[in-house]
Amino acid sequence: MPEQPDPQASGVRADAGLHRNHERAVLILADIGFNAPTVLLAHYGLTLEHIADEQPIPGSYWGDCEAGIIGCTVYARSDTPLHSLLHEAGHLIVLPPDKRATVHTDATDSVPEEDAVCVLQGLLGEALGVPRARIWADMDSWGYTFRLGSAQAYVERDADDAWRWLREHGLIDCNGALLLPH
Repeated sequence: MPEQPDPQASGVRADAGLHRNHERAVLILADIGFNAPTVLLAHYGLTLEHIADEQPIPGSYWGDCEAGIIGCTVYARSDTPLHSLLHEAGHLIVLPPDKRATVHTDATDSVPEEDAVCVLQGLLGEALGVPRARIWADMDSWGYTFRLGSAQAYVERDADDAWRWLREHGLIDCNGALLLPH
């Protein structure tokens, strides 16, 4: 059984987020390290592969420093934004394990799954000790767009279907707390 991720062990550094990947600072994996995300993903039967700096990231839909997915593996570099890692991992987490093996770069064209992933990535960040609001702000900085103007507004006021989807698929409890498989 994988150990629980320890947000204190990987904690966000005081200078976290001072790296500029987009228009404003976002948290990157160098800020929190690879250990806690590796443990968290292992709970879901996923592997996090650390790609060397400056090397292309396999399975990256957006290219550059954005996370990639192939099968049950999430690929990232030290400069990969945390929200990108959590989003791509979320795509694999919402899929039944037997469907993960066929994923390469683009996980879904399902709007309900995409909506669920946008909610899930905040919960996954929280499991790593990063406040949901920080993940949502980084999503906004990257360029996610929501009808209510921000990721936080979407999750808090417009994502009832996504929350229900996550509950029905056993990823969160009735109170909206993340459920970690053993």
